[in-house]
Amino acid sequence: MNVYLDIETIPTQRDDLRAEFAAAVKPPANYKKPDTIAEWMHDNRDIEVAEAIAKTSFDGAYGHILCIGVAFDDQAPEVFCSATSAADAPSSEPLMLRAFIDWFKAKVDQYDRPLFIGHNLIEFDLRFLFQRSIVCGIAPSAYIPFDKRPWDDGVYDTMVKWAGTKNRVGLDKLAKALGLQGKGGIDGSMVWPMVQEGRIKEVCDYCAADVALTREVYKRMTFQA
Repeated sequence: MNVYLDIETIPTQRDDLRAEFAAAVKPPANYKKPDTIAEWMHDNRDIEVAEAIAKTSFDGAYGHILCIGVAFDDQAPEVFCSATSAADAPSSEPLMLRAFIDWFKAKVDQYDRPLFIGHNLIEFDLRFLFQRSIVCGIAPSAYIPFDKRPWDDGVYDTMVKWAGTKNRVGLDKLAKALGLQGKGGIDGSMVWPMVQEGRIKEVCDYCAADVALTREVYKRMTFQA
């Protein structure tokens, strides 16, 4: 059985971390005069804080999983997402993770030795999912191979298989190189702005599309299509 997996993440929504990032903002070392320091802080503090917060969408310690997309073999992708807004993420994320893990266990019990497939699966999706499960107090599923290395059995990372362990390639570029349609008009950089605009359903649809595209890429890379 093949399991195709993708997650979409958003930056931290914790007010305490926002305050911590704000307190850490410092002017350049060559700014000495109080008035120039005050002016720089006025002009740049919010920008620096926003940039620090945005980076947490790649950090499982602080960022949140907005949705999880998964498909078994050639079945239609399923998407788990319980948030109705970014502000819901801290409270809805544990509920979503529990629902996903319970559903996944019931499904995978029917099969033996599933192969997990994704794009940047090992370094990002699986690691982030493992970290957020711990943060949210949800025991990670023993069925999901969180600690696999790229060359281990049980995982197939389309990015690593194509680019190697020291290089990267985007899913869109790889798909187009293989003669597939690509990701269309949305990419990962647009997820957080879309969530801020309340377009969460579109993000979930985008996640499902990535799962389906990864499946097509995998089949092309393994000469099944």
